[in-house]
Amino acid sequence: MRAALLFLLTLLCLGCQQPVRSQESLPEPPPQRVEPPAGDVGDQIQRSRQTAITRAVEVVTPAVVSVNVIEVQRLRYRDPFEGFFNDPVFDYFFGQRRPYYVERPVQSLGSGFIISPDGYLVTNDHVAGNATEITVAFPDGRTLPARLVGTDPATDIALLKIDTDEPLPYLTFAEDPPIVGEWVIALGNPFGLFEAADPTVTVGVVSATNRDLQSNRQGRIYRDMIQTDAAINRGNSGGPLVNALGEVIGVNTAIYSESGGSIGIGFAVPAAKVRRIVEEVRTNGAVDRSYYTGLYVVNMTDRIARALGMTQRRGLFVRDVDPDSPAAQAGILPYDVILSIEGEAINSSDDYVARIYDFRPGDRVSVRLLRDGEERTVTLQIGRSRG
Repeated sequence: MRAALLFLLTLLCLGCQQPVRSQESLPEPPPQRVEPPAGDVGDQIQRSRQTAITRAVEVVTPAVVSVNVIEVQRLRYRDPFEGFFNDPVFDYFFGQRRPYYVERPVQSLGSGFIISPDGYLVTNDHVAGNATEITVAFPDGRTLPARLVGTDPATDIALLKIDTDEPLPYLTFAEDPPIVGEWVIALGNPFGLFEAADPTVTVGVVSATNRDLQSNRQGRIYRDMIQTDAAINRGNSGGPLVNALGEVIGVNTAIYSESGGSIGIGFAVPAAKVRRIVEEVRTNGAVDRSYYTGLYVVNMTDRIARALGMTQRRGLFVRDVDPDSPAAQAGILPYDVILSIEGEAINSSDDYVARIYDFRPGDRVSVRLLRDGEERTVTLQIGRSRG
């Protein structure tokens, strides 16, 4: 009986071990290559890569160019003996030396975009406004000379012209104003990385509209700007900011940065303003800013506000009005307070100058006034400067 049990246990052990030996002896299967889905599935994935952004970039890219500029800069020559010759004793005997200046050509790069098939293109005034020689490079590798038609330094817009018989790809301006939060695409040539290649593309949203920036030393007035977080760097200046339909909603112009690189706060001149500037420059070669109102204004102070019986300081104080001037004909009087022009609040002389800059001689604008504690509206027709 004991021998029979031992025999049965031996058989059971052999049975349990056999699968393990056979499993260990089987070779490992070779690695399988994963093939991309074929047919309809592959087509669906390929189509999913084509978004509104990629389609807009494909349409816009041929009309975006690199603007290569040569301008002459006037630099003061630094004489190594300047410290010696500036000695008061030397000046006493030989007279003070006049500063010596030298001129040298300097090359710089920016961006631009074609706006008509006959070769008109837009860029920034700070890119091409002082150019003596301009060459435009297309994404397909072509380079063509361009000439400066005219500029508007106040808005930092310049209009160039390529003289060619061949129709060129071009972009159109959006008719509708941008919507805060909508996707936008900035195209250009950042840092001059590519002299003849596809432009660099960055994507973001409209962060805000109607942003006003402080006027700089060049006399530029950046008002009603579009703010975007699409990366804009040096070299992008003058390039287009487009919506998902490929329409130009602005011209990339400025960034807010302490380092000079993008931190997600960029600004573009809105398309409506650019279109008006371009039309005027194309017709007249410049923007007529010889406006005249006959108003003499000063910033409102607490003392003036109290003297006028105002409960809070607001508006712009009219100190005087020229007789027979547009302001006098509109019925504006000394000691009036200008509250708004065309619905936009005016609270400083800077506000006033910047707002008037948006108009041309002959334009009629609505001015909201405060007089003797009562508000009223008059129509002011902008005149032309007497000078």
